Amino acid sequence: MQVQKYVFSELDTGERVISERVPSVRSVALGFWIGAGSRDETDAKAGVSHFIEHLLFKGSQHYTAQQIAEIFDGLGGELNAATSREHTMVYARVPDDHVQTALNVMTDMVFAPAFTDLDSERAVVLEEIAMYEDTPQELVHDLFSEAVFGRHALGRPVIGTAEVISSVTKRVLSTYHRQMYAGGNVVIAAAGNIEHNRLVRMLQRSQSQQRPPAGGPRVRRPLVKAPSPSFRFAKKDTEQYHVCLGAPGISRSDRRRFAASILDAILGGSASSRLFQEIREKRGMAYAVYSFASQYTDTGLVGVYLGTREENLAPCLEIAGKQLLEIAAGRIKPEEVARAKDNL
Repeated sequence: MQVQKYVFSELDTGERVISERVPSVRSVALGFWIGAGSRDETDAKAGVSHFIEHLLFKGSQHYTAQQIAEIFDGLGGELNAATSREHTMVYARVPDDHVQTALNVMTDMVFAPAFTDLDSERAVVLEEIAMYEDTPQELVHDLFSEAVFGRHALGRPVIGTAEVISSVTKRVLSTYHRQMYAGGNVVIAAAGNIEHNRLVRMLQRSQSQQRPPAGGPRVRRPLVKAPSPSFRFAKKDTEQYHVCLGAPGISRSDRRRFAASILDAILGGSASSRLFQEIREKRGMAYAVYSFASQYTDTGLVGVYLGTREENLAPCLEIAGKQLLEIAAGRIKPEEVARAKDNL
């Protein structure tokens, strides 16, 4: 197995830069990882990180929204973004001879958004919230997070609430952006046909047009203890019950995370996993059934999801409980471990 050979450095403006050269390809994947997610918001700002992610595409100091779209289409590249509970990511993939152009645009988007078209994008996010609430197989995961973490920010939906998005002002967004998008709170990653020192020079040229706000990395208040176990139920007129059951997990720096990934693969992480085989393949009692794990700075989630009709719910939960007990007791076959390792 080949060990990844990455290079790490830090810019004068505080961003940490990490890259790995892959000379066998003719493209480069780029990503700006900002330490700003729903966990970093107060109740009064729930959803602001995700809203800002949308607004990054609506124009910046030097580029309109139309120009951003046209430039990446003209490069033959891809540009997208996402928000999680602890990060906002802006990422792209472009041919290796267009990296400088991509970095110029992405740097301006990330560090100097214009925050224009606020009301039109507000309407888009409100529609996204409504769509999400009409998708029970997605909504159940937010209810599960709330059951595990209670009123802690990790228990809130990343997408936020309609009440906050409907009323949040440009001033609030600008202040939050200035605080959270500081250079020291950003990691820039690249993988592909590019040498690290060349990448750094390109970033420095991009920042001659637009420098990030000053500031170091944000330090989050740790979750000392998860709340007591609890239960959440949302009644909707659907054909299926959508169920998550689980518990707090481990942090992403925990040395047991590799073992946890193997256990997840054995339990419900693949087509050959126990839950998929026992519930779907052998009995046909569910279309979707899987296990999952999320890892954060200081804690995590582990769980099982299944969607099934009412008459199948009790036997499905019984099978899931039995398999969890089997794994907890250490009754795992060597071939299962070997297959999970190969899969990962």
